[in-house]
Parts: sequence; structure tokens; C-alpha cells
Amino acid sequence: MSDGPEDTQAASLLSVLDLAEREEDVFVGKTPSTERQRIFGGQVAGQAIVAAGRTVPADRGVHSLHSYFLRPGDPTEEIRYSVDRIRDGRSFTTRRVIACQRRKGEDVAIFALTADFHAGEAAVAEHSLPMPGVPRPEELPGTGEIVARHGERAAWMEAMGTVVEQRFTQDPFAAPPKSPPHTQSHTWFRVAGDLDDDPVVHAAALTFVSDLTLLSAGFARLGGGWPDFIGASLDHAVWFHRPVRADDWLLYETDSPAASSGRALCFGQIWSADGTHVATVAQEGLIRSLDR
Repeated sequence: MSDGPEDTQAASLLSVLDLAEREEDVFVGKTPSTERQRIFGGQVAGQAIVAAGRTVPADRGVHSLHSYFLRPGDPTEEIRYSVDRIRDGRSFTTRRVIACQRRKGEDVAIFALTADFHAGEAAVAEHSLPMPGVPRPEELPGTGEIVARHGERAAWMEAMGTVVEQRFTQDPFAAPPKSPPHTQSHTWFRVAGDLDDDPVVHAAALTFVSDLTLLSAGFARLGGGWPDFIGASLDHAVWFHRPVRADDWLLYETDSPAASSGRALCFGQIWSADGTHVATVAQEGLIRSLDR
């Protein structure tokens, strides 16, 4: 790997996903320096997938994960991931991961994940959703242009923009309200630089990024953007349909079929640039007004 700026950016994400094994089936993850008071949920989910993958044979790829965010993560405390080897079958391997931190002298769970890995087999049924027709990423504005356009209001995007490149089909801070049947939003993303070839790392990186914009689908029918609302992920699920490279351009379509009682259910579909449907994402999140 060269020492160019893009490789440095990829290395920063790899360092977050590179866990230390404290003891058998217990891994420790680090949090990058940040001004945030809470840990980004995608980071914890990505690290948990890496912890689970470290205990699974290399020929079995993750095909699904289901997780709950239990408490906000403290960026000043280390996170310990304990892996429970639930099942080692002929075709499937299942792992449960609990992420814990110290709070007032006690260990508390902040995140729980169950992931399933599959050896793969010949398909009987094979179909997928077609990729929607949207402009290519090189035709669209990126994070830098959005930050320059909105200044301090969008300054929080800069730190993530050094690791994940995004291209926006519409301004995320000035989106008009959406109406059925056209309630979907589209964003291109890729990890900046080159990741290695470990499939678990790419699955973890995709999981990391999939938490970035999904909850915004919950207020797409209201218009506006994150400075107008506050929110938090409650749970997160990903189904991996095909092998994926998170350092290539991926199209992320998000939508929300239902919202009530302060919660929004959001779905995401992800395609590679060649039109291959690679993953489906689901999340329920809490959305509140800033005036609350």
C-alpha cells in the first residue's frame, strides 16, 4: 500500500476495525479521536462483525447481522467485544457478540449483535432488485462541496468525510419534502483509499457506512436535514446478498415505510456500480424535534 492521502484515509478506518484479542473470544476496539459525545453506532457494529469473524472459518462469509444499540457509547472508554460461539454447523456458523464498557466501576452492555455466516451453495432461486437510474457519482457534489455550501451547519461532516467519500443526489441540508410514491433518497459512497482483500473487513466497512444516512429517511417526508432534528439508532440489520468491496462506489437507496410514536422504520438497498444488488439494510431509529 502506498503512502498517498487516500491510503492514509483507508488506513484510519482499518485501524478502527483492527481489534486486539484480549483473551480467547474477547476483543478490544479503539475509538478515533472525536469531538462527539457518543460513539458512532456504525463503528460499534463494524467492530462487532470483525470480532465475530475472527472466530469463524475463513471460507464462511457473513450473510446477515441483527443488532441493538443498548446505551450510548463513551468515546473515552475502551470497548470490549465478547463473542459467544452459538452454532458451528455444516453450512452455517452463528455468533453472538456483546459490547461492554465500564460505567461507574461496573461493566455495562452498550450493544448486542447476532451474526450468521454461510459456507455458500448452488442457488435454486436467484433474483434481485434492479438498480435505479440516478446520476453517476462523478457527476454529483461530494462532502467538501456540501460543507462549503453550508459552513458551520455542516462542519460535523468533515471528520467522516476523510474516511468515507459520499456523493449526493440532493442537498442533505435542504431536501424538499418527499411524497408517495417517490419517497426514496439516493447517495453514493465508498471508503476512501484501498482496503485489503479480507471479506470480513469489507462487510464490516459496509456495515459501518450503512448507519451514516439511513435514519434520515425517517424525516424525508418532512424535508430539511439533520440540523432540524435529533435522532439515534435503536437497532440495525444487514443482509449481504453478494460479496462486496466497500472501497468501490456503492449506491445507497433509503426509504421509510412507517413512522410513529417518535420512531421511524427505515430500509436501505445497496448496489455496486455495475448494478449488482449487494445488500439490504433495515433500522428503526428515534427521531425528535430540537425543540423538545
